[in-house]
This record gives sequence, structure tokens and C-alpha cells, in this order.
Amino acid sequence: MADQFLKGLRVLLLEDEFLIALDVEQICYDEGCAEVQTFRDLSEVNDAVLNANSFDLAIVDVMMGEGMTLPLADKLRSRGVPFVFSTGLSRTEDTFRDFSDVPVVTKPYASHQLTAAMQAALSTRRS
Repeated sequence: MADQFLKGLRVLLLEDEFLIALDVEQICYDEGCAEVQTFRDLSEVNDAVLNANSFDLAIVDVMMGEGMTLPLADKLRSRGVPFVFSTGLSRTEDTFRDFSDVPVVTKPYASHQLTAAMQAALSTRRS
């Protein structure tokens, strides 16, 4: 476990690949997260979901079937929810120009890479 850094957290996971979502959920629970709400479609993560739930952290796949998730990332940022991008894109892509402070894990990634990114996102918020 990652020094209980993630213990008790509520996580929003946006991932359209089923097996990756299952793996990420298990990583989160193994690290002590209390809850993981997984969404497989960007349209499911609307304002009602964001208003009704108090998420401590989000893990957001950059590319979904409907396109890019950057508008959601903007909403999370404006609400003060730290987040991590999960992607097959390179960190050097222009996509991340406005999100240089957001940790990025590039698929495929290992559990320690994801947990380190989650900790970095939380540390940025707490500092």
C-alpha cells in the first residue's frame, strides 16, 4: 500500500475500456480507497453527477468514444477536484498544453505509476 495516502478516498473513474476500468478499480481498492464510481461513457458524467457526489479525486481517460474529455477536465478543475489523465497519447502532445500541472499516466501503465500520479494530484491540491 502507498502509505495510506489514498485511504478513504472517493474516486471518479472515467474509462471506456472495461478491463482497464476493472484493473484501475482494484488498484484503488487495494490502495485503501473507500469508493470508486466508474463511468464508461462521458455523457454519464453530467453536472447532476458532479453536484450529487463529492469526489476526492478523478482518473480521466483522455480519449473516449465520443471524443476528448477535456471539457470534463475543465469542470473538475473549476470544482477543485484533483485528477489524473489516463491516455495512450504522449505527454508532449498539444492536448496537455493547458493541463501541464495534471499528472498523466500513459497506457499501458503499472499500478505503482497510477498510484504515484494519484498522490501527485492530491499533493498539488493540498499544497
